[in-house]
Amino acid sequence: MVAHGAAYSAAVSLQDVHETCAWVLVVGNGVAGAWTLAAHWAAPLRVRAQWWLVVAAQLTVAVQVVLGVALEVRPELAAPGFHTFYGFVTLITVALLFAYRHQLRANLYLLYGLGCLFMMGLGIRAMFLA
Repeated sequence: MVAHGAAYSAAVSLQDVHETCAWVLVVGNGVAGAWTLAAHWAAPLRVRAQWWLVVAAQLTVAVQVVLGVALEVRPELAAPGFHTFYGFVTLITVALLFAYRHQLRANLYLLYGLGCLFMMGLGIRAMFLA
């Protein structure tokens, strides 16, 4: 890897942000998934704050993809192919959860609980491949 002054510093900083955001994605989706899955069986856990957490956790997926694409355009920082694959599968999962929310309205908590835990697993897998 060749260092070229400020461009290299910016790339390293962006990579640090990407790594930190990956942990936010994994922990956020893990907590959101566990809470929402528990709310499927325990109605008192169904509060508005839960959905704010789900939205925030899923927004981190979009942030991660944008950061990953910004890193990928730098030739000195190429990610392994399957790392990128898992990132885009995670983004597609967000879209699928949103698309099926009306058809699975009766099991909405189950859908989002399992979906968030699935995204947490995808995030962990992507981190191991980086």
